[in-house]
Amino acid sequence: MPIPGFQTLMLPVLKLAGDGHTHTSIEAIEQVATQFAITAEERAVMLPSGRSPLLYNRTHWALTYLRHAELLQSEGRGKFRITERGLGVLKQNPKTIDRHFLAQFPGFDVHGGWTTVTSEMETLAPAQASLSPEELLEATHAQLRGEVESELLERLRNGHPTFFEKAVLDVLVGMGYGGSRLDAAKHLGGTGDEGLDGVINEDRLGLDKVYVQAKRYKATVGRPDVQSFAGSLDGAHARKGIMITTSAFSPDARVFVGKIEKTIVLIDGPQLASYMVQYEIGVHRKAEYRLYRIDDDFFEPGE
Repeated sequence: MPIPGFQTLMLPVLKLAGDGHTHTSIEAIEQVATQFAITAEERAVMLPSGRSPLLYNRTHWALTYLRHAELLQSEGRGKFRITERGLGVLKQNPKTIDRHFLAQFPGFDVHGGWTTVTSEMETLAPAQASLSPEELLEATHAQLRGEVESELLERLRNGHPTFFEKAVLDVLVGMGYGGSRLDAAKHLGGTGDEGLDGVINEDRLGLDKVYVQAKRYKATVGRPDVQSFAGSLDGAHARKGIMITTSAFSPDARVFVGKIEKTIVLIDGPQLASYMVQYEIGVHRKAEYRLYRIDDDFFEPGE
C-alpha cells in the first residue's frame, strides 16, 4: 500500500514506545513498514528532491511532532522514549493522533511557530494535509517552479524564431559547453543553413563540435524530422547533434536516435524550460531558503 501520511504514523510510533523502553528511529521505521505492509519498492521511494527516503522522512516528522507535544522525549541521537504524558494518551485508547489532537497540549503550537506555518499551509492545500512539512515545502517549490517553466515555454513559443535559436545556444553554453557565449557558440540560422541552426563546442578547447537544430514546433516532432536532421549532420561531416523543440518528440523519433551510429540528443519543450531554470537562463533568482535540522552530535556528551 502507499506510504501513509506522517500524521497517520503518529499513533503506531507512540504505541511502539508504549512499553517504556528506549527505541530508535530505525525501529520506528521498521514498525511502520511492518504494520502497513510497505514493500521494498515503496521503501525505496525518495522525496522529489532526492534528499531522503519518503518513509524515513514521514516517520521522522511523526517523531518530531510527538516530541514537540512532549508525548516522547529524546534519549540521544536517533533514540526516544515515551513520557508520562504519552502513556496517559495511550490509556485514552485514541483511534488516531494527528496535529489537531496534539494541539490540546500546552505549548505545542508555539514551538518556534513551525506548527502554525504547517497549519496555514494545510489550509491553503487541504488535499496535501497528509504530507510532512518538508514535503509541503517541496511541493510548493515544485508548483512555483512549474509555473515559471510554463511561462518560459510560452514566451519561447511566441517569440521570434531567431531569438529562440539564440536562446537555445545560451542554454547550452550555460550547461557548460565550450565556455563563454562568444567563444563557444556560433549562430548559423538564416537561409541556406541546411537544417542546422547552430554549432557549439563540446569542450572548452573546441576539439569537437555539436550541431544544433532548434524549431518552435507546435505539433509533435516525428521520425521524418529527426531523420532529416541526421541527414543534415552528414552534410556537415558531423556525428553529434542536439535537436530541440518547444513541443514533444514522438516515440518513433526517440527509438530512431537510439538505433543510429550518430549521437543525437532530443530535448523537448518541458525539458528545455527545466534547463533554463536550472541554469538560470532567462530567469533570475528571487529568493533562496535553507532547511535546517538539529545536529544531534552537538548535543551528545563529550568524551
